[in-house]
Amino acid sequence: MDESPKQDFLSLAQKNLVVRNIVQALEDRNDFLLVAHENPDEDCVASMAAFGLLVRKFNKRAAVLVCSPIPEQFRFLLEICHYNAIEVRNSCPDSRSEFSTLVILDTPKPSMLEHDPELQKMLKDPRVLKIEIDHHLSADSVFSGDPGYRLVSEASATCELIGYLGFKIDADKELLHRHQMEDLFTRNLVLAILTGILGDTKMGAYLKNRKERWYYKWFSDRFEMLLKQKTFKGTGNFSSKEDVFQAIASLSADESACYNFLRERERLGAHVRYAALSYEESGVMNHRFGPETVAGVSKALADHLAESSGFLGLVGYDDDPKVSPFVQFRLRRSQVFTQLDLRSVLETLGITNGGGHPGAVGFRFERFHVPDILALAQSLVDKIECLVVKALEEGSAEKIF
Repeated sequence: MDESPKQDFLSLAQKNLVVRNIVQALEDRNDFLLVAHENPDEDCVASMAAFGLLVRKFNKRAAVLVCSPIPEQFRFLLEICHYNAIEVRNSCPDSRSEFSTLVILDTPKPSMLEHDPELQKMLKDPRVLKIEIDHHLSADSVFSGDPGYRLVSEASATCELIGYLGFKIDADKELLHRHQMEDLFTRNLVLAILTGILGDTKMGAYLKNRKERWYYKWFSDRFEMLLKQKTFKGTGNFSSKEDVFQAIASLSADESACYNFLRERERLGAHVRYAALSYEESGVMNHRFGPETVAGVSKALADHLAESSGFLGLVGYDDDPKVSPFVQFRLRRSQVFTQLDLRSVLETLGITNGGGHPGAVGFRFERFHVPDILALAQSLVDKIECLVVKALEEGSAEKIF
């Protein structure tokens, strides 16, 4: 497997060539196993559901591999899979004999994929075609897919790229006729794509530059329009961006308790609100709520801390040792503070195990390198504060000149 650093396309022609290759694979191949990163978020699950629906449009077999528990708020995406004859698997026993094609979605690098021994064999098997669709272009991201089948580009979410692929398919009337596709963008496909875009960007809050915001608005507006067209009035089903986002952002009773447990450790810096747990406190939290709840709630709290500070929010804790050997951190940026690309924070601090988007990054350290989580959190906050001040000063200088 060629694990070269990820880079964006040099031209639109290159991008569209990869799209044509992927469409050809959908026509020529018969079975597709869809995989994504561990501890899946909205865009991760939504991209698997969305691509699975495209596979089914070609009347081919599709299965999604989900080893980690899925948060309650977007389990409806798995119900969409079940309803559309997309298999949902918890492991892939000897999948090389079942699937000729592996589709890797929303995953910055192979080491972040679900940990399954058979999946690792498939990644190394040259007989298995590896298609990759992803929008992570951080410094340490590397390709997982085969050359010519890597739809990896700057986008608000992986689901935006799947939406782009869908529009290309929908524009090819001969292709639609050949496969008898009367309605490519069904309500379920539209809902899956919109869920991924809204969830990953928090309705556009994490986008920094004008180009990202323009593409986010273009894609989200069109899929919202399609959703409204395909939703019967009076059914109570999602019919707008706000409906979808409210559903995926809500917390269960257990998640609310976990959220409050973390918030009790909140601290306030000049520009960074943060909550960090010691090893002992992390152990209590993991035991009470479980690692999947902790992972989802930590992101929600980082969002809240960022908006409360008007600048940045940081959450740090120790993973359940039975699940991983890492101390985890989530860093988020407020909607009103756009001067700092958080991916540059990782580069400046020399953090290689992490990645994300301009407004949201996650990173981790191996546990044996961190004797004291609280001391590490304070050190990180001090360094990040300096970067925020520098970004603000540079922004003021630009306005003057």
